[in-house]
Amino acid sequence: MIAEIGRNLDAAGAQVVPADGLIALPGLVDLHTHLREPGREDAETVETGTKAAAMGGYTAVHAMANTDPVADTAGVVEQVWRLGREAGYCDVQPVGAVTRGIAGEQLAELGAMADSAARVRVFSDDGHCVSDAVIMRRALEYVKAFDGVIAQHAQEPRLTEGAQMNEGEVSARLGLPGWPAVAEEAIIARDVLLAEHVGSRVHVCHVSTAGSVEIIRWAKSRGCRVTAEVTPHHLLLDDTCAETYDPIYKVNPPLRTADDVAALRQALADGTIDCVATDHAPHPVEAKETEWAEAAMGMIGLETALPVVQEAMVDTGLLDWAGVADRMSFRPARIGRLSGQGRPLAAGSPANITLYDPAPRRPVDPTAMTSKSRNTPYQGLELPGRIIATFLRGRATVLEGKLQ
Repeated sequence: MIAEIGRNLDAAGAQVVPADGLIALPGLVDLHTHLREPGREDAETVETGTKAAAMGGYTAVHAMANTDPVADTAGVVEQVWRLGREAGYCDVQPVGAVTRGIAGEQLAELGAMADSAARVRVFSDDGHCVSDAVIMRRALEYVKAFDGVIAQHAQEPRLTEGAQMNEGEVSARLGLPGWPAVAEEAIIARDVLLAEHVGSRVHVCHVSTAGSVEIIRWAKSRGCRVTAEVTPHHLLLDDTCAETYDPIYKVNPPLRTADDVAALRQALADGTIDCVATDHAPHPVEAKETEWAEAAMGMIGLETALPVVQEAMVDTGLLDWAGVADRMSFRPARIGRLSGQGRPLAAGSPANITLYDPAPRRPVDPTAMTSKSRNTPYQGLELPGRIIATFLRGRATVLEGKLQ
């Protein structure tokens, strides 16, 4: 725990970490991380993913359910939770699937996962949309019993069949099938109304369009219990990246237009979008080094999230560092119901602390990353900042920029 805050403190035998000129943040919390284990250990494991999280300044991550087998039972979520405890680099909070096998047809064992040792409170079929309105309503009603939240991957499947990138001028010029903004916006509009109708909580994953922002803003003005996240890559990159035909930029939802990027930044700044979530999606080399149409969707992001947020939000004057702490620690912990995370740096709080140097700028080098995968869209791009230290309940997981 944090024992005391002040100047000229002294504690016999304490280790002193020089932090002159550094930013001290509460440990970062990610609501949306793909750790791939069980089933896809070739791309990432709980251990390698949490090491990458620590190197990115994170002290807690929510592990998404689209593993193999799917995390749709108490047994699987407890396995992931225990793997996180054994690794010890950050807290791992499993996200349970909404439907069995994330097939969208029958509700998964929501109550059993909530009552398990993992104490699941967030449920998502991420990677797939819960497109059936009746199933979505039942899920929203069910989780009210234990103050749970349904995190929706908003994508109307019939409008996005075969889609390869954002539908717009660039997709037309490149000849790639488009993923229209309305496919996201229609699901969000439906779900906030359903949540309002049943008095439940809905969280919108990886918001990517200006229209989605307006719907969420409207829903909040009505008092709907809706929260939303944006990814670092949707704050920095746009659909012109696809002009290279490099599948490293292929992601779901796709990179949108520059106008969408501007709207997302403003929405994060004014609180319409509650938090930043990485959607860290590791893939083996062969899944990305192929032609665009065959390539997997997704990007890694745990180790670059804070530098990207600095570049897109802090250095542009849209957020100060207190705002970063709010959007990357306080709010995601509150949404995910993590009582021991996302706490202010104050006496009596758990000593989950990130020390960050915002000054240096350097090109991103995938080979220097801790994640098992290398599919970063920022390769060679110069980004600011460096994680100097990460402390999980007082124990250094990263010190002097190195994993402990």
